[in-house]
Amino acid sequence: MRPWGTAGAAAGLLLAVALGCTGGGDDDAPGPSPAAARPTSESPRGTPSPTPTPAPAPAPADPVSLPALMRREHTGSDLRLGAVLDRTSAYTRYAVTYEANGLTISGIMNIPEGEGPFPALVLAHGYIDPDVYVSGQGMPREQDRLARGGYVVLHTDYRNHARSDEDPDNDVDLRLGYTEDVIGAALALRDSGRPEIDGDRIGLFGRSMGGGVVYNTLVVAPGLFDAAVAYAPVSGRPQENIDHFQRPDGDPLVAEIEEKHGTPGEDPAFWRDVSPLTFADRATEPLLIQHGTADDTCPLAWSREAAAAFEKAGKDVELRTVPGEGHTFGPRWASEMDATEAFFARHLR
Repeated sequence: MRPWGTAGAAAGLLLAVALGCTGGGDDDAPGPSPAAARPTSESPRGTPSPTPTPAPAPAPADPVSLPALMRREHTGSDLRLGAVLDRTSAYTRYAVTYEANGLTISGIMNIPEGEGPFPALVLAHGYIDPDVYVSGQGMPREQDRLARGGYVVLHTDYRNHARSDEDPDNDVDLRLGYTEDVIGAALALRDSGRPEIDGDRIGLFGRSMGGGVVYNTLVVAPGLFDAAVAYAPVSGRPQENIDHFQRPDGDPLVAEIEEKHGTPGEDPAFWRDVSPLTFADRATEPLLIQHGTADDTCPLAWSREAAAAFEKAGKDVELRTVPGEGHTFGPRWASEMDATEAFFARHLR
């Protein structure tokens, strides 16, 4: 696990360099006037050094952007185990809450039986209507399997879900708050002091919409996690997700988003700054992407583009295409989980 405490400062420095600055001396500064000239017997004075012009401050990032999240000092703490929801021979399942950037976020946690500390995994679920979502919903197979494999599993509910606090602007702001909730989950695990949890070995596993949260997290908080898996992920370009999922259904949220943030044609800079692919060079963790060739919910082309972007940036990325599998995986689910566990074992064990 690489130290993450200086990530916010490093992000600010990187952004300042990326944005660049102008300035410099006045090359037309006048020399001494004839009335002030020295006698010719003295050595001539050199031309006075120009007074440098102060460099302008970097332009502030749009508050709804990945650069803004990079600059933010994220917090995560106060991991609390609540009611026991289930006990098996392999693990105990708890209702939990934690604090993330001032919000209380709920979730579930599976803690393996036996002597710890165990490496931990944060699970980021796919889209489920918050009005019908129940705590821990979305990745039950993965929660069970990974806990049986010896991982503490923290499945975050995200803000606006289950017992988590509300964030009324989250949807119109492209759900970037979910990235903050995942970052907060990792920080809360590290801060917990619980003997079952090895805070120096933490992985991230997201599916569908949660795969997009994985991409965001890797570029916003490099070094926070040790490895990440994106499973049947959405596009790394939010405008493609809007066009694919929301616009065809006449979702009124689209008009609100475009009224507040403009369209990609009206404000291309905004849409570049909400795409993790723009900042792929910031990622430091190894990334595994798994995607079925028959996925008719999230096109495989999206994962090919994301893998290419991270690879072009020189990152450790692997794309596993799964012949014949759809969005939720069926016959090949167990073998793909074998690959997932092997990947985490290489980087967290």
